Order: sequence, then structure tokens, then C-alpha cells
Amino acid sequence: MILYREGSRLVNGISGPLIFVSNARKAALGEVVTIETGKGRRTGQVLQVDDDICAIQVFEGTLGLNPGDCTVWFEKDVVKVRLGPSLMGQTLDGRGVPRSGKALPCYEKETPITGSPLNPAMRASPSEFVETGISSIDLLNTLVRGQKLPIFSGSGLPANEIAAQVVRQAHVPGNPERFLVVFAAIGITEREARFFRDSFEETGALFNGVFIVNLASDSAVERLLSPRTALTIAEYFAFDRGYDVLVVMTDMLHYCEALREVSSAREEAPGRRGFPGYLYSDLASLYERAGCIKGANGSITQLPIVSMPGDDMTHPVVDLSGYITEGQIVLDRGLQARGVYPPINVLSSLSRLMNKGIGEGKTFAGHRQVADQLFASYARSREASRLRLIVGDEGLTETELHYLRFGAAFERVFLNQGNNALSIGESLSAGLKALSVLPDEELFRIPADLIEETGRVRIDEQ
Repeated sequence: MILYREGSRLVNGISGPLIFVSNARKAALGEVVTIETGKGRRTGQVLQVDDDICAIQVFEGTLGLNPGDCTVWFEKDVVKVRLGPSLMGQTLDGRGVPRSGKALPCYEKETPITGSPLNPAMRASPSEFVETGISSIDLLNTLVRGQKLPIFSGSGLPANEIAAQVVRQAHVPGNPERFLVVFAAIGITEREARFFRDSFEETGALFNGVFIVNLASDSAVERLLSPRTALTIAEYFAFDRGYDVLVVMTDMLHYCEALREVSSAREEAPGRRGFPGYLYSDLASLYERAGCIKGANGSITQLPIVSMPGDDMTHPVVDLSGYITEGQIVLDRGLQARGVYPPINVLSSLSRLMNKGIGEGKTFAGHRQVADQLFASYARSREASRLRLIVGDEGLTETELHYLRFGAAFERVFLNQGNNALSIGESLSAGLKALSVLPDEELFRIPADLIEETGRVRIDEQ
């Protein structure tokens, strides 16, 4: 370690979560530092080195620090997380330290949280279905092992409830014992933390996953570490121990706002809405850590949750997340107002890798055709609903009235499943029940043998 004393001369100033230190020519980018004051110790990380001045982000925050009373130790190391099977069932903070205050009973190794980029030549194409138990995802916007599929949610919509439901229900069919969830809560409130803890304890999910909790009261700098800590843990279980790992991260908007805060403290030129110009590459460094590797049994699938301020799909964080990832699941305020849960707008949602994970031997034969029929029919029902506002029921054709009835049945029978976990077979049955209100001639996308096998059940008889 190298010790720089004379704090009043070497610590030049404090700005937000950063301190600036001079005479630090040997400092390295990403290096861990220890800051000693008369009131105790804090830790930080070198964020920028410019000649002999370096900017250090302080994990515990800079409140109460006095530039004239600081001694900075450069540790010649980077931020690492301890990895081992004992992480299973643990609740950690953003730096990977158990929130209980007790050290891990044992660990195999320490690994930098920055991770290593996957060699594109070694990536395997995603091809296996991940069942979430939510019909509107499994049947219409299928999640595939190794995919990154964000959930876009407006303020007040039940994104947290859906995240908890996915953690409880998700699995890879045929290999449930090698499936693991790594859940990262970023910048959440104490009330939200209690909700997640109670939900996971009640179902036993708390003991079959790894949970990273970063509270809103924690420092912004620790918020930047939380998703990287979660992904480093996921990489260990996926590629060292052969698990199929689902990483759920909520809320990525809080992560990006912390990035903006640190960027502002560094006095960097702002980009769109004040976010740094490197927001795209920073998000890509997280999202691109999902995937499958040729010859490896494990995989990492990401389901990040991104809040949309003002329901704005063009917000920089939402917009860039959509570019980097392979689709999106969009929550709808109108569906929630009509009492539908989960309120997933299937027409605005998309899974670009869906076709790789569905079909005979994976879900069921005819999956694509059933999904196309449901999409097309629901889209026509929404058009008929808008036309009805103009011309009334009297101005609609008999076919348009059929589609209006289908739209109501689709939302009531298929979308509105509540907290129940449905298998892909049960989701198919619900979809076909909704389609049963339409005349046979309108169901030209569905194979006839699939309809005959499942049977036609009228909605008003249920």
C-alpha cells in the first residue's frame, strides 16, 4: 500500500459523492482506497486519474468528511465479491457484503465485479424456453434462456409485484433443480424491501436464490456497484457451477440516476436529459453479460425492470435499454384501470428471440400460429373499440361486434390471471377459450387439429 499523508494538502476538495486527491500519480483506474478520518474509516474507488489528481467515489458517501482531516490509502486492488455455494439464500448489500453483518461461512474465490466480456465467437444461440408462469409472457412474448428482456413500467404500475411473481414461479422446464434466481433491488425504499422479503420468505424463494438489496438511503456510488455484483454472482453460478440463472434487476432507472449524479459531480458534459454521453455503453456493459456459452451447461438470462417517467417510452434510459436488449414487456395503465393483473400490453410488447424457444419439443406444436392469432385478433378488437366510440354499436358490423366480445374475453380470461402460476398448457387453454367467441372462419391462423384436440369452450359457460 502507498500512504499519502498531509490530508489538508492532498485532498483538494469534495463534490457530491466524490473526493479529489492530488499527488496520486501511481493511482490506477478502479483501484480501491481506504479513507481514514478522526471518526473512522470509509472505502472508495478511483473513478478518474488526470495527471497527478484523481477522483475517488466514496461508497459510504462524503457527508461529514473534512478535506483537512483525511488520510487516503491506495490499496492496489479492485472491488471484488466473495463467491461460493454459501451465497445461496444470502441477502447482500450492493458490494456483496451480507446485510446481516455476518461474514460468509466459506467461499471459493474473490472475483472483480467488473466481469469479463463474453467472447462473441464462444456465444451459443439462445434456444430454450424459460417458463415464468405468466401467460402473456410465456405464450405471446416468450422468454428464452440467455435472453435479456426488460420490463418497462410507468409510475404506480405493479412492476415490483410482477418481479416478485417471476422470482417465485420462473424455471426452465425439465431442469428445475439447476435453476437459480439472482435478484438485485436497486435504490428501493424500506417498504419495498419489506415487501420483497416477506414475499420471498412466504414462498421459500428466499432460500433458493441470491438477493442484493441497495436501499434508497444507501450511497449513490453503491448503487452503481449493485447490478455488477449481481451479475458477477450470476456468472459464478452459471459458468462455474452449471446453473441456469435468471437475473432480475429493479429498478435500472435508479441505477442510471446514480450514474448521472456521479457524472455531474465530475463536471462532465451532459447528454440527453442530463445523463452522461456514455450511458449507452455503460448499460451495454451490464446487459451484454447475459447469454449462453458453447460447451457450458449454465446460462444467464436477464429481466431488468425500467421505470418510465411520465410513461415516456422515449426517455433515454428506456430508449437505450430497448436498443440494447432483445425486446420489451410493457405495462399498461389502461389495463390496470380495468382491473387486469398483470397489466401487460401484449401489442406494445415484443420478444425478438421468441421463435428460437418455442415449437414442438420446446413448448407445443403450433405455438407461433396461436400467438399470431391472438395478436391479430386483439389488435382488431382494439380497432373496433376505437371505432365504437365514433359510430356506436349500431355502426359496427357483426364481425366487429364479435371482435369487441373477444377483446373483453381476452382481457378477462387470458390476461387477468392474478397471482396464479399457469403452465404453458394452461396458458394455451386460456388463449383458446378467449378465441372461442370468434366465428370459425376468423380462426384461419390456428391449425385445425390443435383446436379439435383442445376443444371449443364458450366463455359465457365458464
